[in-house]
Amino acid sequence: MNKMKLIYVCATMLVLLLASACGVKSNDGYTNNANVQPTDPAKDTNAVNAGGSVENEDDILIIVDQTPKPIEGNSFDFVVKKLPEGYALAEMQWISDKSKVINTVQEAIAHGGNGEDGFYISGNGQFSGFFYPDSMKGEEGKVTFIFRNEQGKERTWQKSITLK
Repeated sequence: MNKMKLIYVCATMLVLLLASACGVKSNDGYTNNANVQPTDPAKDTNAVNAGGSVENEDDILIIVDQTPKPIEGNSFDFVVKKLPEGYALAEMQWISDKSKVINTVQEAIAHGGNGEDGFYISGNGQFSGFFYPDSMKGEEGKVTFIFRNEQGKERTWQKSITLK
């Protein structure tokens, strides 16, 4: 049992390390684009600051993939492709008229390990998404991602979707 705790702690630390490095530019200019689904950035980019006004839309790019998967349960995947320099993902939200799910990155990592409903980050940060029960199918709402920097400033990205 002690070995499992150690593995879980190491995996969690690795995911946090990878998530915190997302805003760091490489000196060699190399960008890892593995496992990226092509999309139209004009449809998926909607950067909004805490006051609700649109900022530079090129600062944040998140791809939400609702393609059906051969797994049991309901989910959508997301990939953070671009975020403001110096910011890291802090919180993910699903808000509709019927439900409200808010998870921190730490909670999402835990869900990635235990399979609970809500936002998840699993593996070494390669997989991320949102698991939801059958009762939420068809809900229209907004998925929101909040990024924070070291000074506590926030940047927000959100998109209206219908859960399939």
